[in-house]
Order: sequence, then structure tokens, then C-alpha cells
Amino acid sequence: MSLIVKTTARATIPLIGIFGAYVVSHGHLTPGGGFQGGATIAGAGILFLIAFGFGEMEKRYSHGLYSALEGLGGLAFLGAAMLGLGVAFFYNTLWHNGPLFNGRPGTLLSAGYLPIMNLAVGLKVFTGLVSAMVAIAAYRRWGE
Repeated sequence: MSLIVKTTARATIPLIGIFGAYVVSHGHLTPGGGFQGGATIAGAGILFLIAFGFGEMEKRYSHGLYSALEGLGGLAFLGAAMLGLGVAFFYNTLWHNGPLFNGRPGTLLSAGYLPIMNLAVGLKVFTGLVSAMVAIAAYRRWGE
């Protein structure tokens, strides 16, 4: 890729990541959530792959780390879902009993488990999409 593409990618990748983190963390208040924010953050990783190539991505991508983070996201979501199982599946015990998350409606801490679940889903979607794109790029390079 040209110098212009690489320079533009260096400038926009952090902005895409910040916007994706905003979408994940405010998903219970605004349109969006874990999946949309995770896909946005993955877009930053895919832009890095396209702008700098597979060789540079190989240096910075750790399959073991991404696999562990994807599993952690899935386990965090499942764990948060199971915490309320004593009353009902996905019962929001943090909202009803928790001192930290029992905030005013419409605030960042007002949704109980939803922000935790959004973070878990965002992590799982981000790591899964980036891993899939790296696997496709590796297969393409292997096929040549």
C-alpha cells in the first residue's frame, strides 16, 4: 500500500477503536451494543491488515492471546447470564440489589449486567472477526 494509505490508517485506527469502545460501553443507553461495537473495533484490526499487509499483522497478532480473549468473552457472558439463574435466567440482580450499579435510570451504571454483557459480547465479536480475517489472509498467502 502507498504511504498515503498507511498514514491515513495510522490516524484512523485509534479513532475507530475509540468509537467502537464508546458503542460497546453505551450500548444500553444508545443504539448499538456489544456486537456492533465489537464489529467496529474489528474494523480497525481489519484496516490494519489491509493497510500494512499480512507480514506486519503476523508480527503483532498472537493466535493464543486472541483465542483466550474470545473464550474469556464467552465465559463472561455466560457467567453473567447464570448469576441471576436463582430467580430467572438473565435476572438483573445488580440492578435490584447492588449498591454500585443501582443508579438513576439513564446513567452509565443504571443497567446492571447489561454493560458487563456488552463488554463480553464486544470482546468475543472483536477477537472472532479479527481472527477470521487473519485466517483468511493466511490461507490466501498459503495458497499462493
